[in-house]
Amino acid sequence: MKISDSFKENVTEKAGKFAGSRFVRAIMEAGYSVIAFSIIGAVFLILQILPQAFPIPGFATLYANTIGHFTNLFQVVYNATMGILSLIFAGTFTYSYTKIYQEEEHLNLNPLNSLFMFFMAMFITVPQLVWKGGSIEFVQSLSKSNVIGGGYAVSASSGVTRIAAVGIFTGLVVGWLTVQIYRFTVKHNWSIKMPPAVPAGVANSFSSLIPGFCVAIAVSILNMLLVFAGTDIFKILYIPFSFISDIADTWWGFLIIIFLIHFLWWFGIHGATIMSSFYTPIVLANMASNKLGADHFFAGDPLNAFVIIGGSGATLGMTIWMVARARSVQLQEIGKAEIVPAFFNINEPLLFGLPIVYNVQLFIPFVFAPLASGAVGYFAVTTHLVDKIIAQQPWPTPIGLGGFIATASWKGAILAIICASVAFVVWYPFIKLYDRSLLKQEQEQTAEKH
Repeated sequence: MKISDSFKENVTEKAGKFAGSRFVRAIMEAGYSVIAFSIIGAVFLILQILPQAFPIPGFATLYANTIGHFTNLFQVVYNATMGILSLIFAGTFTYSYTKIYQEEEHLNLNPLNSLFMFFMAMFITVPQLVWKGGSIEFVQSLSKSNVIGGGYAVSASSGVTRIAAVGIFTGLVVGWLTVQIYRFTVKHNWSIKMPPAVPAGVANSFSSLIPGFCVAIAVSILNMLLVFAGTDIFKILYIPFSFISDIADTWWGFLIIIFLIHFLWWFGIHGATIMSSFYTPIVLANMASNKLGADHFFAGDPLNAFVIIGGSGATLGMTIWMVARARSVQLQEIGKAEIVPAFFNINEPLLFGLPIVYNVQLFIPFVFAPLASGAVGYFAVTTHLVDKIIAQQPWPTPIGLGGFIATASWKGAILAIICASVAFVVWYPFIKLYDRSLLKQEQEQTAEKH
């Protein structure tokens, strides 16, 4: 198997260009921003469902008589984190996107002003409106399954529903539009300039006045046109994004994502960064839906929970083998350097030190080990052998604990260990053969010195 240099350069150049685009970099910043809030939300969610997480005889009664009295308070905290996820995610995206333009195009943009304009624009789209009797009216519904007051849909399980994860896709579109309008007005000097003696805070507020009006008018016109058409931006965006989400939630869609991550990594390109810029909004929305009773597999962070345990390539088992059984000095030393990071899903020492990147001998296990663990994880969750994912664990969470947090079940911890073992079975013959070839090279080099 030989990969031409021109093909390598072509893939590297195009993928690198995409990963370095302003939009993708802003998306990645947004993805990082929700981690802390999703962890906080996950902890309070687990506190709500402790009896399900630990089905021990008598524990449910003990729970009900103690901290079970505070479940509504736990729900409030959950709503204040996961319930405002679209504002956190798309707000960070807007701030970062503006800052990138500010620094790279040397424009007089204020990221904080851009963030506030996004909040304004987002809340213009949130209320549900309808054209009725010759005027625009707020939708009102007091049915048990659909509580809408003054156009705002609410629920006890998520608060104002449209600012939770369901609004992430709308938030991204509104955030992008806000930044582009702000950028356009500044580039064309559509702003109110105050005298130098005016305090900076006052000057900044007036500098965003015209851009803010432009954003409000543009989003309001868009909103009005959609209301005339009998729909709104949330419903419009639901169609394409739900289609993409449905594909990612299938076994073959999930395996394609895993394949592309590792195919790109083999070229030295951070495949997880590129692919997660596509799927992060999907998994966050699916995770919130699972909490409300949906049944998605592709939710939260299934990759770090069950698939790439030890890092990309699912290398934890292989790393342990390198330390315990490898005979070549190279594998032994790299294994010692990698063994601790591996338990936290970090394996750059392997990717670039073994190396795995551009190493034809290790291409097959690097790609197929995570595909195998991914298939096992998908089967176990979708057949309900293991509970669905309802929380997002931090990606460096050690094996077992990540699976437990993701599913709030001990079964998730067991599944993670099984998936890591399956991945090692794929790695074993390849790494053993590679170890043998390295040992032979080391023996030949030693013989030549003597």
